[in-house]
Amino acid sequence: MKTSLKQNLGKKDIIQNIHSKFGTSFQNVQTITESIIEAITGALLKNKKINIKNFASFSIKEKKERKGRNPKTKEEFLISQRKTINFKVSSSLKKKINNL
Repeated sequence: MKTSLKQNLGKKDIIQNIHSKFGTSFQNVQTITESIIEAITGALLKNKKINIKNFASFSIKEKKERKGRNPKTKEEFLISQRKTINFKVSSSLKKKINNL
């Protein structure tokens, strides 16, 4: 399955790609894909770091409370403390992308 860089690749596209590549049933591939996503989500909810070799790592990052400003009105307000997901690309994937 070839896609241009401007197209979005959704979960169904990934499942279809794996299904056509390995010939296993669509339902099995869908179940496996959902299980992988659940495993990643579950680990993040437990504040664990996920490393997928030659791809990327996911981790939870805590952001502190800070001041923000509305660019139109210049009005200042507080942005509350929150958690966010940090996604860091592996160096091998960066090399592959830069060698396109």
